[in-house]
Amino acid sequence: MNCEECGKRPATLHLTKIVNGEKSETHICEQCAKEKGEYFSGFGNFGLNNLLAGLLNFDPMNKGVSSQQMNQNTVSPLTRCETCGLTYTQFSKSGRFGCSDCYNHFGAKLDPLFRRIHGNTQHMGKVPERTGSQLKIKKDLQQLKTALQQHIATEEFEKAAEIRDRIRALEQKIEQSK
Repeated sequence: MNCEECGKRPATLHLTKIVNGEKSETHICEQCAKEKGEYFSGFGNFGLNNLLAGLLNFDPMNKGVSSQQMNQNTVSPLTRCETCGLTYTQFSKSGRFGCSDCYNHFGAKLDPLFRRIHGNTQHMGKVPERTGSQLKIKKDLQQLKTALQQHIATEEFEKAAEIRDRIRALEQKIEQSK
């Protein structure tokens, strides 16, 4: 697709505007966009650092977070990492830590951010699908063995017998897949 302004260069900037339910699309090349200026106002120098900085400065009050949680998660902009001297303001502008201790110094403000971005504050990892079934069976087997020991300790022998049978079925499944 060629630029709608000059018609010579390929369009590299594709803008979609929706105003009052009406959609308009504009396709222009980078040079024409720079010449016009209007297309790049608000888009210039946009990168991952700016995205992170915007996320770090979100207003939790508008996201259903209580004021008590907000007070627990606040870090003063002047809070400084004792190791590298980086302030929270500097971090929010660059999106980068100065050292590994910054996680500890700015941690109260990072947990809500990580929860928003990743859905959790701990890395859970991923398991490939083709090997995941074996790992899941082994994990289930370990959990069942733990539950079996608990039921035996509390003398719940009927539940222990059910779990024992499930353990045997899983062990057979593992043997068959080898």
